[in-house]
Amino acid sequence: MSSAIRNYALVTGAYWGFTLTDGALRMLVLLHFYALSYSAFEISLLFVLYEFAGIITNLVGGWLAQARGLRFTLFAGLILQIASLTALSFTNPDWLPAVSVAYVMGLQAASGVAKDLTKMSSKSAIKVLVPTEAKGALFRWVALLTGSKNALKGVGFFLGGALLLWLGFSGALLAMAAGLGITLIAVALSLGAEMSGPTNALKPKFRDVFSPDRKINILSAARLFLFGSRDIWFVVGLPVFLAAELGWSHIEVGTYMAAWVIGYGFIQAIAPKMLRAQSHEPDGRTARLWIVALIAVTVAIASAVQQGFAPEFAVLAGLLVFGVVFAVNSSLHSYLILAYADGDKVAMNVGFYYMSNAMGRLAGTILSGVAYFYGGLVGCLVTSIAFLTISWIISVALPIHQPPAPQS
Repeated sequence: MSSAIRNYALVTGAYWGFTLTDGALRMLVLLHFYALSYSAFEISLLFVLYEFAGIITNLVGGWLAQARGLRFTLFAGLILQIASLTALSFTNPDWLPAVSVAYVMGLQAASGVAKDLTKMSSKSAIKVLVPTEAKGALFRWVALLTGSKNALKGVGFFLGGALLLWLGFSGALLAMAAGLGITLIAVALSLGAEMSGPTNALKPKFRDVFSPDRKINILSAARLFLFGSRDIWFVVGLPVFLAAELGWSHIEVGTYMAAWVIGYGFIQAIAPKMLRAQSHEPDGRTARLWIVALIAVTVAIASAVQQGFAPEFAVLAGLLVFGVVFAVNSSLHSYLILAYADGDKVAMNVGFYYMSNAMGRLAGTILSGVAYFYGGLVGCLVTSIAFLTISWIISVALPIHQPPAPQS
């Protein structure tokens, strides 16, 4: 195994370890504060700063990685998550609700910063460490990392519930902090020097994080509306619909959504195999076609629910199809940003792109509650369709593969 592949395996292992704690932490916080009789609104507040932190972190983190190296931002993310988990373990149920919410919101924001530093570092490392000259190699590496991350996040949901049952809230958090600490030490002792310094010789200026590359800006705008479209109905609308309209228990809702995330990650990982019949690398035309497919699936689900056609079957079966199509869209976008990224500015390009992703998720999270309040699940789906349509319109400007000119 080459040193580059070995180093990338170490980075990926660290990202996997982080992802397990990230998924488990969300479930721990949700279940613990629900058991303490916090309202749904109070619990939702705990995650707002987590999502908002991603916008700032991706913007600043890309610049920081460019200036100090991906190793620096990777370790900073892991250390910050360990600190956040440890500090959260001191939460006291006797505190006033306002104090608890403020304390946990602040630490969730720190965890959000940690997540995006780690994610940006790990995904940028593909371009820095892994040889991708072979046809389709970059797409395969990106899909494997993205898919495995989401599958492990689903596993983290299960892990969070199990640790809460076995060790309690504080014990579970300290156990995760210890596990991530061991991961950090192992990676720090083994990781080579390839990620230690800046990825170019020039000191980057902060204004450079705003990419002048038109195709990166277009892809980032399309990503914002693509991921906003998912969270508009997935974050609030879907779980509330399952609980309120279909009568599912909290355990059933959590288990189903965790299983969905695991399956979603699996599809992301095999997306290159699903598209290998293409004669060329994925491009703007590929991205547009798959957004159209996602619009069609979402319209079908919304129509079935609106018409009262077996709503449980329509939503559950529709969500499975939606998950497959959305996973391919996500893998395509994750590939395209690395394909478009300037080799000397890959961290800043990736950071800017995932800033747009975080903005889309934040907008989707907020609109999910608003759309469900005014229009139920159908209102969420219609708003999601509007976001997907905007994403498709923006994607029209993405470049397509140009075949080589015939030789005379």
